[in-house]
Amino acid sequence: MKKTVLVAMSGGVDSSVALHKVLSMGYEAVGITMKLWDNRDPETNTIKPSLCNSADAINGAKLVCDRFDVKHYTINFTDLFKKYVVDDFVNQYLNGKTPNPCVKCNSMIKWDALMNFASEIGIDYIATGHYARIEEDNGTFFLKKAIDKSKDQSYMLWDIKREQLEKTLFPIGDLTKQEVRDYAKKHKLETASRPESQDLCFVLGDDYNQFLYEIMPDKMKKIKNGHIKDENGEIVGEHEGFTKYTIGQRRGLGLSYPEPRYVKKINPVDNTITIAKKDSIYSDECSANNINLLFENIVFPMNINAQIRYNSKSSLAEVHKLGRDVLNIKFKNPQLAITPGQSIVFYDNEKVIGGAIII
Repeated sequence: MKKTVLVAMSGGVDSSVALHKVLSMGYEAVGITMKLWDNRDPETNTIKPSLCNSADAINGAKLVCDRFDVKHYTINFTDLFKKYVVDDFVNQYLNGKTPNPCVKCNSMIKWDALMNFASEIGIDYIATGHYARIEEDNGTFFLKKAIDKSKDQSYMLWDIKREQLEKTLFPIGDLTKQEVRDYAKKHKLETASRPESQDLCFVLGDDYNQFLYEIMPDKMKKIKNGHIKDENGEIVGEHEGFTKYTIGQRRGLGLSYPEPRYVKKINPVDNTITIAKKDSIYSDECSANNINLLFENIVFPMNINAQIRYNSKSSLAEVHKLGRDVLNIKFKNPQLAITPGQSIVFYDNEKVIGGAIII
């Protein structure tokens, strides 16, 4: 009897090719599109456009499924998405941090919630259009970087559970993005020319601060302008609310110096931002918590490659465990703008060892 795979369908070319490849591998398939965000205008009570669950995306996914006589369903995860992704996103910014909501969405929604749903309806595996790979060795499953390093999404997947790997398929992880496009055109998939999606599906454009105002207007109204200080504590300017800034930011400070200044520290308690020259925002050490390890029997301290932001290069570091859920990471070479709230992900060559959240 054929195994069945629940394929997460976003309506884009990647998940469409993932579905086709699942069928080509001999599995039965069921397509599912997750409704994640009800982007309602607080003033008019009308739903604004959102890439999380647009009608166009849902229709694109359904067209591909219909083409191959695959059942397609839409499931409403809006409450879970708000609880685990949006609320965390807002709270992190209110605490002066820069979150990575895609990590939360992957672990809490696209794996925990979706895999639980698959199990409830008797489906064996889930598959997604992520650019990553899974390797099996003597019954142990490893998360690996994709073939296409420019599109690799393993950094965003470090928080999924170790035991979920054996129930996960990444059908396009061995392809480059161009090969995915070519595959879709060859098989005349309806989504072959669909444009790339943006980073945050629930925030149109990049005005995160406006989104925060729409979600939590009462809390945001309490955030006032405050002082910008230099490293000596001298007041050098005024910021427009600390949620508008992130570590390493250069633009939008409203300051004039012969040499550029960058945000070095955000302090929501006293409502100040500290700026510094570029060479002063390098650091060779950080701490992290919310640890998730994808390897068993890891011995600390360990020397490993660590990556502090998406699409950045990893760097050799020595990692110590301090108590149950805190890591201390010491880099061989100083890193630029290590940012609280972002993920730090550990690699052994192409394998993901695990990760944590920078504090």
